[in-house]
Amino acid sequence: MTGATVQDGDVIQIRTASPDDAALLAPLNHIVHDLHKRHRPDLFLDFPEPDAVEAFFRAQIADPSVTVLLADGTEGKALGYALARVKNRPGGALTCSDVIVSLDQIAVVPDAARTGVGAALLEAVREVGRAAGCRRLVTDGWYFNEGARAFYQAAGFSPTNVLLDQQL
Repeated sequence: MTGATVQDGDVIQIRTASPDDAALLAPLNHIVHDLHKRHRPDLFLDFPEPDAVEAFFRAQIADPSVTVLLADGTEGKALGYALARVKNRPGGALTCSDVIVSLDQIAVVPDAARTGVGAALLEAVREVGRAAGCRRLVTDGWYFNEGARAFYQAAGFSPTNVLLDQQL
């Protein structure tokens, strides 16, 4: 898809994932999943079945509204991924119709954090959205994930709503 030069002059390639990449995506997903399960063990499994996670990614890759992007380093090592979904939102009595690209997941290996890999993945998601005729890129982040919130703020995102949660 695209090549990007990141910190220290390394070049990464951002490419669209294939079903064969499910085995690469599953361990990358654990980077973020582990943070989520630490903070919300009531919502996230302790140890998701690797086969189930790979099947999840194969299903996402097969969905025509979804694009899964992989960041490959110079040695072919997977450095991160992003999962984006194009959504058509019909208008209603109170809202305008809209076509958006939603960044549903993004993860970067810890060794590549703050080197530009996340920014390159984010720009590739923007390209997916522009190619699909989207007006906006939206994402969400857990309140406890301060690193993600700082990343999105630095990338120019601004809050639009707050989802509140209460145990019953």
